[in-house]
Amino acid sequence: MEADILMDRGEQLALMEPIVLSETSRSREGLLDLVLTLGTKSASFCRSLPPSILPSLADLVRSMNCYYSNLIEGHDTHPVDIERALKGDYSQEPRKRDLQLEAKAHIEVQRWIDGGGLSAGEAFTAKGICEVHRRFCEALPEDLLWVEDPATKERVRVTPGELRARDVRVGNHIAISPGALPRFLQRFERVYGRLGKTEAILANAAAHHRLLWMHPFADGNGRVTRLLSHAVFLDLLQTGSVWSVARGLARNVQQYKDLLANCDGSRRNDLDGRGVLSEEALTEFTRFFLQVCIDQVDFMESLVQPDRLRSRILHWAEEQIQLGALPSKAGSVLEAVLYRGEFPRSDVDAVIGTGERQARRVVSTLLDRGVLISENPRAPLRLAFPAVLASAWMPGLFPEL
Repeated sequence: MEADILMDRGEQLALMEPIVLSETSRSREGLLDLVLTLGTKSASFCRSLPPSILPSLADLVRSMNCYYSNLIEGHDTHPVDIERALKGDYSQEPRKRDLQLEAKAHIEVQRWIDGGGLSAGEAFTAKGICEVHRRFCEALPEDLLWVEDPATKERVRVTPGELRARDVRVGNHIAISPGALPRFLQRFERVYGRLGKTEAILANAAAHHRLLWMHPFADGNGRVTRLLSHAVFLDLLQTGSVWSVARGLARNVQQYKDLLANCDGSRRNDLDGRGVLSEEALTEFTRFFLQVCIDQVDFMESLVQPDRLRSRILHWAEEQIQLGALPSKAGSVLEAVLYRGEFPRSDVDAVIGTGERQARRVVSTLLDRGVLISENPRAPLRLAFPAVLASAWMPGLFPEL
């Protein structure tokens, strides 16, 4: 039985062609212009950010990426609940708790990626792909490791990091046989792993589809693929993890899924490339993917423009002071942190013009509210971006509760 399940039907590697857009593609020049625009905008945005806020902003973007990637899969776990899970505060409701654990798993894998867990180019390798899947699935609760075969209704357990052992159908697409997966992944790695920087950025969308087309795992393919696309841009564009494609894909989810499905289709006519699959469809998805990335860089840049961000944060602080939820001098401390990036605790007394005891009270309250962070009691204060305040500080990043 097992040998039959793992059977290689002998599919030709040409079934996955074109794996990259051809040199003769009429759309190539326009797509390379989008690559240049994305690279320029991303670099400019990252350079514009004070180094002190990069870690905190990256933490928030990880939660954002996780929320929207899971939303694409139909799992709606609000970032506030995700933030609670990261602090070990889980819901008593089993299903909600499972989704919190799923979100935590996603964030921990991205944190590993953002910390350099995938070496340069490894996101295109079978080893890297399986490692991301293993890390994600090993942290999932048992209930989320079972999937139902839509044809037979049989429940199948997902094995973390292991390629699927059964045939699958995704919509109208019948994926390659499980026994053929190693051959196709080798081809995937050989082509994408040898591309230069510009070509690899251009090909990230094609790799995104071709990995989903192979459908290497029994479950988790979408999340793993989006994490790998993030890893490629992190490596090639030096994004600093402060923007993510997942939000844009989720906000255009039907178009995203439709364009992916179109890429499963055969060559349309004699002008549609020279491969088995449609090059026109792959071009359309690549254009969409790059434009979504550019839109997300623009969106994040608009949110963290210094004057606008400062105005929103201080407006929030003033409202909280009026409500009695913050001490009267809290706004002065936040303004000082915003201006300097990092602010020594020893300077708080001088800034707010009160005694040391009152200064400690203000700092303690801001730390308790999660709007300031500090590595230890002697370390400088830095700004944090708690998800619960995203609607006030960074409107549009997440949906309202």
